[in-house]
Amino acid sequence: MSIKKISRRDFLKLSAAGALGLFLSELKLERAFAAPPTSKGLAVFSGVPIYDAPSVRANQTDALRKDQVISLKAETQGDYIDNPNNTVWYETDGGYVYSAPILPVEENYQKAIYEVPVEGKLAEISVPYSLTYRAPNLFAKNAHRLYFESTHWVKKVIVNRQEKGVWYEIYDKVLAESFYVPSYNMRIISEEEVTPLSPDVPNEEKLVHVDLASQMVTAFEGDKLVLTQRCASGWGGAATPKGQWETYHKGPSIHMTNQGDAVAHIYNLAGVPWCSFFTGSGHAFHGTYWHNDYGQPRSNGCINLPSRVAKWVYRWTNPAVPYNVDYLNLPGQGTKVIVE
Repeated sequence: MSIKKISRRDFLKLSAAGALGLFLSELKLERAFAAPPTSKGLAVFSGVPIYDAPSVRANQTDALRKDQVISLKAETQGDYIDNPNNTVWYETDGGYVYSAPILPVEENYQKAIYEVPVEGKLAEISVPYSLTYRAPNLFAKNAHRLYFESTHWVKKVIVNRQEKGVWYEIYDKVLAESFYVPSYNMRIISEEEVTPLSPDVPNEEKLVHVDLASQMVTAFEGDKLVLTQRCASGWGGAATPKGQWETYHKGPSIHMTNQGDAVAHIYNLAGVPWCSFFTGSGHAFHGTYWHNDYGQPRSNGCINLPSRVAKWVYRWTNPAVPYNVDYLNLPGQGTKVIVE
């Protein structure tokens, strides 16, 4: 039996019985695929080792710096390090790197736009990372870095005639501060990219299911399976809550942080893309630019997904967020989510 032929009811029964992982294993769907390989990869921390074969038992030939960009020549299978569901390695110049700490990225420089409406325009970083500046010129003081496919609201366009450059002003609500990004590092997202998916399917026929044991996110339209993707759910004291929920509040770009809380693991993440919240405590499906390791719990309670998949969930679930709106909260109008 293929996974697409199993009924929604049988799928949920397998999950409730804790047998979904075995079923996926029999279908050879048990491992977590890393995000699709791109032409380049970015090291998310310092010291990522390069080996002469796709194995931790091979000889280490080099190590990467944080934010170092490398060419990705191919994807292959090898050992796992911490996640038995992830056996993906990338071949690069000089050897092989394990996929988990390598964010697949591209380097797509953009043409500038010169006007934005009052509410701004949503844009994503289109290069491995971009510096932000405290003023719209290259000699200004740097602030934080923004990473590939993170999303931000462009509030103003500034033309620096002295430098012959165009800058985008972005505003961070959490930091209550504006920053400036070279326009060539940001891609304006069109209205067509965020139109709802399957709008003709009644909302009561849609279901997003999260199986924590197998770290699998699936989506159904009636009995039709329309999405299967490994995730990274919450872990430790920040486990993803089980139960029945709905995606009733959403935003295409959210600054997520728990700074100020008395917690062991502080995070401060600007421009988290395509957030579909399903609890009032901030648990959400969202894109991820700080790791590439799906198939095991490792988040602070949310459901981490590759950004392209989080965007699909954002567009497919209710409520539909209008193009020029940065956050929508409509209790009782979301798509059903089951976490078990």
